Amino acid sequence: MPEIWAGVDIGKTHHHAVVINADGERLLSRRVENDESELLELIGDVLAISTDVLWAVDLNHGGAALLIGLLLSHDQPMTYLTGLAVHRASATYRGEGKTDERDAFVIADQARVRRDLGVLRPGDEVAVDLRTLTTRRLDVVFDRTRQINRLRAQLLEIFPALERSVDLMKKGHVTLLTGYQTPASIRRAGARRIETWLKNRKVRGAAAIAKMAVEAAQAQLTALPGETLAAAMVARLAKGVTSLDEEIAELDALIEARFREHPHAGVILSLPGMGPKLGAEFIAATGGDMDAFGSADRLAGFAGLAPQPRDSGRVSGNLRRPRRYHRGLLRAMYLSAMASLPACPASKAYYRRKRSEGKGHKQALLALARRRLNVLWAMIRDGACYHASPAVTAAV
Repeated sequence: MPEIWAGVDIGKTHHHAVVINADGERLLSRRVENDESELLELIGDVLAISTDVLWAVDLNHGGAALLIGLLLSHDQPMTYLTGLAVHRASATYRGEGKTDERDAFVIADQARVRRDLGVLRPGDEVAVDLRTLTTRRLDVVFDRTRQINRLRAQLLEIFPALERSVDLMKKGHVTLLTGYQTPASIRRAGARRIETWLKNRKVRGAAAIAKMAVEAAQAQLTALPGETLAAAMVARLAKGVTSLDEEIAELDALIEARFREHPHAGVILSLPGMGPKLGAEFIAATGGDMDAFGSADRLAGFAGLAPQPRDSGRVSGNLRRPRRYHRGLLRAMYLSAMASLPACPASKAYYRRKRSEGKGHKQALLALARRRLNVLWAMIRDGACYHASPAVTAAV
């Protein structure tokens, strides 16, 4: 048990630190700038009180990154309380006011009295890089979806026939819209010229795309108001989608290369349904350190795959997903469970068993994701690659 506890209320430009002893007495209270020299001075002053200290923070990224990095370099133990946990705990302390100093005291005191807080491990360098890359990829994918929706809406206003025919998830169809957007321009060009134009841009199936565009143009002979400006917007949006596709491809290559440098990459890839992207998301979400969770059950709770009871009065046996969980980790395990069904007999057999028990498709996949998370936990713990059980394979 530590001698003192240092609670830090994290802010963007400034933090507030409060140090307390085993009796809850304040030994230090200070507002510090989020600057290396001031943070180093704070660490030195706290260690001057006692070297047996546990640091507690209410944020584990963003504005807390510099402080966490400095504490790691000084081999200082840290724990983490969520902002929601601090907010709820504050209601049990005297007074209703809210200040940074009060929040820092609550953080320190909660770290003193609670025994269920794990040690904060930010993850190794590969895990941190993967978190940055996967977060950026997700942002770009969302941007691409919004861009495609806007492109489809804009095209519908001037060329409904083509909007019905194109598949904007395909690169060739998007490329077509960068050069041809109106019925008149497509009819003037003709199928052969459009086909040649697409081939020069290395589009596969250029003939079929050109034929589809000409048929759509022949179905609409009327030019709608605002067509010229709208066509220019369609071309701009299509070019934006193409640019986002290129960035996604670059990020995929970076993610795969960085993921394969992680010591657990080979073990994770051996599990059916776990490719480089989902494996990278798993490492980014967990930090790559299974010891930080203590057990497979705690990891499942972190992923939202361990239902928690919601009982009250006569109502019992009511299980629901926890309110706070890592949605990225849940997504990675759910998608990997879905991808494992065609290729993994064991996953398919477990899924069918859950369906025969009356569970729906989504519930059966979630149950499979939980089972696979347990397996992945054991694989990483033992450093062993996945191998199918002969008995399960024979039964299927």
